[in-house]
Amino acid sequence: MKTFFLRLFTWWNGQTFGTQLWTWLYGEFVGEDEFGNRYYRTKGGKIDPTLAVERRWVIYNGVAEASKVPPSWHGWLHHIVDVPPTQEETRTYAWEKPHRPNLTGTPAAYRPSGSMLRQGRRPKATGDYKAWVPGGQ
Repeated sequence: MKTFFLRLFTWWNGQTFGTQLWTWLYGEFVGEDEFGNRYYRTKGGKIDPTLAVERRWVIYNGVAEASKVPPSWHGWLHHIVDVPPTQEETRTYAWEKPHRPNLTGTPAAYRPSGSMLRQGRRPKATGDYKAWVPGGQ
């Protein structure tokens, strides 16, 4: 019952009923990425007259977070490349790191030294800082 209400009233917890119906009627499954996101396009690659290109969309696995889309799929979604990564060998280089979604707002977020949210104590200020004193020189 909880899942029913979440899908009915929220858009950020995966697909809504409207998106599910649209995907079922007009969508064609293209592939899935390592995060479990599923990618679709209009059946047969039909061109949408209002967009002048085929529609492409993603059904997120879990919370709808755009940074969970890997670069190869991002290029396909935004019509930068015509062939989806499932049909073409994507080349990765040794210097590339694996894709990670944006971790801001999570416990795994980057917190530099001196940040108020970082655990431990901030290092003492060095001699390059001099506090401002009102009326002083």
